[in-house]
Amino acid sequence: MCRLDPGEAIPHLSLEHRFWSITHTRDELSLVLPQESVPAGRRFEGGWCCLRVLGLLDFGLTGVLASLATPLARAGISIFAISTYDTDYLLVREGDLASAKRALAESGHIIQSEAPDDL
Repeated sequence: MCRLDPGEAIPHLSLEHRFWSITHTRDELSLVLPQESVPAGRRFEGGWCCLRVLGLLDFGLTGVLASLATPLARAGISIFAISTYDTDYLLVREGDLASAKRALAESGHIIQSEAPDDL
């Protein structure tokens, strides 16, 4: 995760990466992308893994993110959540990945193993 000033140009990003996100507000420009793609000299937080909610989530569904965030909060695991048009993504620190999967499984979520996307 990388922070730029709001007036900065969005750097060129490779579409080859499996996951990246850009969010622009009046206060900041946030990039979520693989660590090796962070622009030189920029402030960033590395060492995150991405968990994806499988399937398409209808906009009328409620509580999906809460059902994921609550067991992780109880386990003391910090998250960075990103929602897209189709689904939700939870980023957890690499060192918390096994504990996050366990906490989610214990709360009834099904974990499908796939190599995580490291950020």
